[in-house]
Amino acid sequence: MHSILKENDRDYPDSLTADQIAHSGNLSVPEGARGVVLFAHGSSTSLHSPYNRYFAQLLYQARFATDLMDLLTPEEEATNLRTKHLRCDIDLLATRLISATDSLRQNPRTCNLKVGYFGCGIGSAAAMVAAAARPDAVGAIVSRGGRPDLAGEAVSRVLAATLLIVGENNLPMIARNRRVLARFFTQKQLEIIPRATHLFEDPGTLKEVARLSIQWFQRYLTENSGC
Repeated sequence: MHSILKENDRDYPDSLTADQIAHSGNLSVPEGARGVVLFAHGSSTSLHSPYNRYFAQLLYQARFATDLMDLLTPEEEATNLRTKHLRCDIDLLATRLISATDSLRQNPRTCNLKVGYFGCGIGSAAAMVAAAARPDAVGAIVSRGGRPDLAGEAVSRVLAATLLIVGENNLPMIARNRRVLARFFTQKQLEIIPRATHLFEDPGTLKEVARLSIQWFQRYLTENSGC
């Protein structure tokens, strides 16, 4: 596993361009978009995940552009199913996220929009590392049942407003998120969803995650940055 990226790193030996890794991606931009939210997950299931599509639809209805993309290629995911090592390579996932962020900043449809990250699991740690490397581009982060504690010292360099969402019945995750919360030097908040498990499968819990996430992005991701 690579060391966590430093703030001023610009050479990413494991990075692929957004075109190379997001060939199956799905960028949707509503009229009058208020920001663009990039989904960050530690596997190649982001694009087809029913959870992600549910959140993306609600964000779109709230006038946020959404970018569903896979941080691992299908070949890498096939290898990962056998070895389990790539989904834990936070630097690799972060470089992919940085590449996608740079692509959004160059895209005429989204270049004037602040970028937000919606992370889950290991993807939340990658989101923290990428946000620390692109402080001018990333305005807000939402972590759903994530592991931001695995982002190391990058957490202290995150400038984006960060919301951590954890299920009430996932006690180990609550403890991890509480510990890392104190290491942020930005607008931050921890929300614990009643009756929720790690996957937020209990009735009404996903809806509450969506409500809190949209509210957070509405508050911190509506300032246009200009192309």
